Amino acid sequence: MDKIIDQLMLGLDIMGRGMAGIFAVIIIIMVSVMIMNRITGSKKDDLKESKESGSGSANDEQKEQ
Repeated sequence: MDKIIDQLMLGLDIMGRGMAGIFAVIIIIMVSVMIMNRITGSKKDDLKESKESGSGSANDEQKEQ
């Protein structure tokens, strides 16, 4: 009976490590996406502001036509 319980505890230990690894990877991916959003997010905001103000080249082309 002790052998079965030892095997069960070993299996739970291995599963626990695997789940901890999965959560660690998910957290790392989330943090890296947040960092990339902050780096590239400001460029998108700048483009939105330039389109709203009418200083974009796409607006200049539409005015010419």
